[in-house]
Amino acid sequence: MHAQRSPLPDGRWHFQHGPIDITIGAEGQADAVQAAHAAAWRRFETVLQELVAELPILRQPLRGGPCPLHGRVAQRMWAACRPYRAGFITAMASVAGAVAQELIEHYQRPGIARAWVNNGGDIALHLAPGQSVRVGLYADLARLDARQVVDGLDLDGHFDVGWALPVRGLASSGWRGRSFSLGIADTVTVLARSAAEADAAATVIGNAVAVEHPGIVRRPARELRDDSDLGAIAVTVDVARLPSRVVRQALLCGLRRAQELRAAGLIWSAILVCQGQALTTDAAAAQLPGHHHNDALSAA
Repeated sequence: MHAQRSPLPDGRWHFQHGPIDITIGAEGQADAVQAAHAAAWRRFETVLQELVAELPILRQPLRGGPCPLHGRVAQRMWAACRPYRAGFITAMASVAGAVAQELIEHYQRPGIARAWVNNGGDIALHLAPGQSVRVGLYADLARLDARQVVDGLDLDGHFDVGWALPVRGLASSGWRGRSFSLGIADTVTVLARSAAEADAAATVIGNAVAVEHPGIVRRPARELRDDSDLGAIAVTVDVARLPSRVVRQALLCGLRRAQELRAAGLIWSAILVCQGQALTTDAAAAQLPGHHHNDALSAA
């Protein structure tokens, strides 16, 4: 299957190639925006092939020593996951964010006021001086209905990211997401210096939102997907409605991990959400009215 692209009615672009599904928006001078889209497309056409060529190494647990990878995106994945190599992690933990980050580089040019690359909820940002972007937070995708698809999402909150903040990437992870999780968070959303770093950190924090309870069902990852890089590690496949105290216990475990990463300078902030409860490393990080959920992210 070849890479495909199509313009969207609001001026954004949709790029798709195999499992990679990306939406890109950019604002600025028309000629600069057009040139950036063209450059991003040329790069996008080569990304999947590069990743597949090094997939066996990308699926191996990270160890010490120099990076064994050659592709730019693969090296970025490895670098983002390297701080977590003391535990079990593979470079695949940051693949979506790393791809988004690779493409956003083509928008970092004169004439582009702001741009965003959204790879399934993992977002890379470009902001010229004085610019900002609002990133919407949506709750449990299970409650998404056809009316909202047509009329627009009823967002549960938002992040405002300004040029002065050291944040150019956001990522989310949760047990209902595209990738497996060891934890029970509906969503962990992380703001970091880059999309690849945010993606890796969201995975690690999401795994830490964990507790043992009969209402939590886990199965070996390889039973669910025979090519999973997690192998025999048990991942979450179902979470019943849990007592409030159990939910909070799990969230506190994740929050402790998030605070460690923040203290180490690996993230800017994080918000952790599970069954209607939310904890954050920074109360000012997000504006969250009503019930505190956030699963899908969409830049606007």
